[in-house]
Amino acid sequence: MPSRVRQKLYDTKRWRRLAAQQLRLHPLCVRCLVHNEIVPATIVDHVIPHRGNVNLFWCGELQSLCLLCHTGSKQFEEKNGFDNTIGNDGWPVDPRHPSNRIEKQKLKTEMK
Repeated sequence: MPSRVRQKLYDTKRWRRLAAQQLRLHPLCVRCLVHNEIVPATIVDHVIPHRGNVNLFWCGELQSLCLLCHTGSKQFEEKNGFDNTIGNDGWPVDPRHPSNRIEKQKLKTEMK
């Protein structure tokens, strides 16, 4: 679906009502909350990218995000397939991160 057709979905009164309801019910950025940060959400994001799928657009799960998380970590994750967040131990927290896959392979090899 061309981007201008997708944009028309966001320009509807129905979407504006749905987005406003999401932000009313969940006013804080869910990604920031994971890091114990209290940041107001300003963007309603589809958890699973709809990529123009109208059913997923209207019925898919939504989440509230701040601008920084939406344009930063969420976009990175969609593009690369993993979250790049580093934990307190200095290691990536996402099990899908390439470093964690390498470590998992090493452990399997050592256990044999």
